[in-house]
Amino acid sequence: MANTDFAASAGSSDPAVGLRAVASLRLLAEQLESRHVDRARDLGWSWSQIADELGVSKQAVHQKHGGRASTTRQEK
Repeated sequence: MANTDFAASAGSSDPAVGLRAVASLRLLAEQLESRHVDRARDLGWSWSQIADELGVSKQAVHQKHGGRASTTRQEK
C-alpha cells in the first residue's frame, strides 16, 4: 500500500480495507522505530535516552531492540 493511500484507506467504510491500512501503518511504525533506534545507538544514545523519547521504559526498549546490531554498526 502506497503511503498516500493510508489516509483514504483508513477512512474507508469497508472494515477489510481499514484493517489492512491499520496493519500497514503498524508495520511502517515498527520499521521507523527500528531505524531511529539504530541511528540513536550509532550516535551514542543510551537506552534511557531512547526510552524517554519513545515514552517507554528503558527495559522495554532494550528488550525490543537490544538483541540486534544496527545496520550501520554491522557494516563497520
